[in-house]
Amino acid sequence: MSAPVLSAHDDGVLTLTINRPHCRNALDSASYLALAEALRAAQADAGVAAVILTGAGEHFTAGNDLRDFQGERPAGDSPALVFLRALIDCDAPVLAAVEGHAVGVGTTLLQHCDFVYAGEGARLRLPFVALGLCPEGGSSQLLAGIAGTRRATEWLMLGDLIDATAACQAGLVSAVTASGQALATAQATARRLAAQPRQALRTTKALLRGPGRAELHATLDREAEQFVQRLASAEAQAAFARFFKRG
Repeated sequence: MSAPVLSAHDDGVLTLTINRPHCRNALDSASYLALAEALRAAQADAGVAAVILTGAGEHFTAGNDLRDFQGERPAGDSPALVFLRALIDCDAPVLAAVEGHAVGVGTTLLQHCDFVYAGEGARLRLPFVALGLCPEGGSSQLLAGIAGTRRATEWLMLGDLIDATAACQAGLVSAVTASGQALATAQATARRLAAQPRQALRTTKALLRGPGRAELHATLDREAEQFVQRLASAEAQAAFARFFKRG
C-alpha cells in the first residue's frame, strides 16, 4: 500500500502530500498521525523554513474519512486532534495549496495556515450540521474573526459550497490561482520564505500566533467534547447511514 502522506524536503521547504486520491484524499487515522509526526519533526528542525500542505491528484481533501467515525473512539485526543494541535503549534510557516474539494477539516485546517492558495476551481465546504455534527478545528473561535460573523454563521449552519473567490474575499484564502497552479504558487512563496533568515521567520510567526494558542487548544477541547456527543446522536447516525447508502 502507498503511504497515506508523502514527504519531500527541498532546500528548506517540506512538502506534505495527502496521498489517498482514490477517496479524494479523505483523512483517516493513519493520515492524521503521519501529518502530525511530520509537523512535529518540522517544528524540531530549524532547517525547515516552510511547510506546504497539498493533496495528490485533483483534490485537496474530502475531509475526515467517515468510516473512522463508525469505530470505537478511545479516550484522549483523536488522531485528528493530534494533527490539529501539531499544526497549531508549528512555528515554521505553513502554506496550503488547494485544488478541487476541501471539505470539513480540509477547510478548517486552512485557518491555521499562514498562506493559502486555491485554484479557481476549488470548492470548500463545512458540512458539519448536515451530518448531525458541530464545528471543529477551532472554527467556532476563529472563523468569525476571519470571515465575519454573518458569513461564518452561513458557512457553518447551511454548509453550502464556497468557491475560491468567495473564500479569498472573506480572508480564508490568500490568493486564487489558475486551476492547477495552486501548488506552483505555494512553492514560489515557500522559496521566498526559505531565502529569509529562518529563526526570524519562526520568531515572527510565534509572535503572531503564540498569544492565541492556549485559548485555541481550549477551544479544540470544547469542540471535541460536543463533537463526540454529536457522533453518538441519532441525527448523526442517520446522516451517516444516508451517506453510506449513497456510496
